[in-house]
Amino acid sequence: MKKILITGSSSYVGTSLQKWLKNYPGKYSIDSISLRNDLWKKKDFSEYDVVLHMAGIAHVSSDPKMEEMYYKVNRDLTIETAEKSKEEGVKQFIFMSSIIVYGDSSSNNRVINKNTVPTPSNFYGNSKLKAEEGIKPLENNEFKIAIIRPPMIYGKGSKGNYPKLSKVAQKIPVFPDIRNQRSMLHIDNLCEFIRFMIDNEESGLFFPQNREYVNTSEMVKLIADVHGKKIRLTRIFNSFLGIIGRKFGIVNKIFGNLVYEQSLSEYTEDYRIKNLRESIIDTESNDKI
Repeated sequence: MKKILITGSSSYVGTSLQKWLKNYPGKYSIDSISLRNDLWKKKDFSEYDVVLHMAGIAHVSSDPKMEEMYYKVNRDLTIETAEKSKEEGVKQFIFMSSIIVYGDSSSNNRVINKNTVPTPSNFYGNSKLKAEEGIKPLENNEFKIAIIRPPMIYGKGSKGNYPKLSKVAQKIPVFPDIRNQRSMLHIDNLCEFIRFMIDNEESGLFFPQNREYVNTSEMVKLIADVHGKKIRLTRIFNSFLGIIGRKFGIVNKIFGNLVYEQSLSEYTEDYRIKNLRESIIDTESNDKI
């Protein structure tokens, strides 16, 4: 039985993974811990095989007053947790980084491949990258480190842009027809991927994503369809969106291009258990989380 400690007791991925691993009774023992105060430093990590580090500030902020806090939480706390894990005999440390280390999406095509150098465009992305760089030197044969750089994660109960788009899809009759491509990752696909990381005691850098790239307009139309609504896609707004997109980053966040080359996301086992339509149906269902 693998004994797992999840840092960030209220994190979306952490709580989802706990529920996911209950599908495999007897294989995993899971605890979670908050790092919001210093009490975690007294916790004995030696009883765990894996520490899954989810604690951090997940949203992007442009407020310069927040910069110090981002580095304190996303970089310094990550390194400190990894050091404690290694000192106390944990075998594997899994860090949830982000595609944000490559910068923002763009109105032009952006395809990230194995040769793409990270170029963070804000202190959120840079704090994640610095955390990666800070923990890598700790790795050895007895202490494996797996760094995951997921694209946008969505699913039932997720936060961020997806639930906003879902609300829009259920209320409006028309939506801009923009031909963009985004890498995305449904929470079940991510949880299955992490399970394989744990089972196979992986180390290295990983880029999981859904099998299909996502077009924002088509996704909104699919969400509406799941709810029995009809949305007409139109290009009337495209010129206007192109103009304001140069001034407001939110437009590129929604309609910009940012994908991983598919070969980066291949794995020896099939973690992509839900295709896009199945994942949207699951996310939009009325079942309780």
